[in-house]
Amino acid sequence: MLKWHQLITDAREDIAKIMSLETGKPMVEAIGEVNYALGFAWWFAGEAERIRGSIGQPSISDRRTFVIKQPIGVCVSMVPWNFPVAMTIRKVAAALAAGCSMIVKPSPEAPLSILALADLALRAGFPKGVLNVISTDNDNTPSISERLCKHTSVRKVTFTGSTRVGSIIAKHCSEGLKKVTMELGGNCPFIVFDDADLKEAVAALMILKWRTAGQACTHANRVYVQNGIYDKFAEMMRNATQQNIRIGHGSDPSTTMGPLTTSRGVEKLERHVADAVIHGGKILCGGKRPANFSGYFFEPTIISDMNSEMLSTREEIFGPLLGLYRFETEEQAVKLANDTSMGLASYFFTKNVDRTWRLLENLEAGMIGMNTGNSSAAESPFGGIKESGYGKEAGKDVAIEEYLISKTGTLTIS
Repeated sequence: MLKWHQLITDAREDIAKIMSLETGKPMVEAIGEVNYALGFAWWFAGEAERIRGSIGQPSISDRRTFVIKQPIGVCVSMVPWNFPVAMTIRKVAAALAAGCSMIVKPSPEAPLSILALADLALRAGFPKGVLNVISTDNDNTPSISERLCKHTSVRKVTFTGSTRVGSIIAKHCSEGLKKVTMELGGNCPFIVFDDADLKEAVAALMILKWRTAGQACTHANRVYVQNGIYDKFAEMMRNATQQNIRIGHGSDPSTTMGPLTTSRGVEKLERHVADAVIHGGKILCGGKRPANFSGYFFEPTIISDMNSEMLSTREEIFGPLLGLYRFETEEQAVKLANDTSMGLASYFFTKNVDRTWRLLENLEAGMIGMNTGNSSAAESPFGGIKESGYGKEAGKDVAIEEYLISKTGTLTIS
């Protein structure tokens, strides 16, 4: 694993170039993703040495119980196109550390960067059959995914993608009762209180909304701003966006936001913008495809006066559209933030310590960003609740447990 880590490190520029061409993300983001992904390879190389069983003393005096941990078996990983390298390494490294072989099915939009990782695995000395990649096109993805989920040799499936598709995968895996980890949609709230450091909040939201052109499940989907600072914050966010976001090709060093990866994403954004305007939203900037670009580009868009009737409130946006909502009280903000079937991540900015603890306990999400927009690292468990999925990726002990079984042995001493 450490050799694989080193080879990926040496080839990070080439991997990033492939990923930029596949997804459209700027090179600086692509290199950042490779660096982020490398943290998982390094972390799980260490986790492999920390797998522990246990010995117990039962209530019956002449018995002893032993619990050993063993690999669950053949695993399947289905990874998305928005973070192909990071998602692959996060899943594969955990499985390999547990002693499992892995079959990776990339998204049809971004298979090449994952094939590059597999090639480096072979060069690192991985035995053939330990890490496998099955690529396919969009037409064949449903049938191949179903076959992989239902195959009798497969004991574990890990999936990152939409809640709709995740539900289908879970149903497939119910045949044979496969163990499943689901990292699904977000619809994440981002709350800014009157006492927040607005510069910090704007800086965090600039990354949490515009990076990867808004195409991430952990990105801020609904931005709730307390009424006393609403206008000021909206102006700060608009100015920061207009001054710092430059649309362009991912290979252009001056580009800070690339295109969306699919035409479906652009069409969805146009529906969301039109719906928001019909329901009273005011476009502060953007709102359309840029006139001087061909392809799947869309202007970074900020809309104020959002409300709960709008499509963007109910659906994950997955694109560069930032909607601003007003709220008056903490209780109102929590109620609005939790008013969704999803629960991946929530974010808030406040300097009130008591409020910080209340929000940590009251917000319904698997990950809470407290005065930060970054809640993902190799050391911390990643995963949601409600319709955002179940199971954890990364973090001490919990992630590797997803790929292990516990076997109990009982000994009677005569």
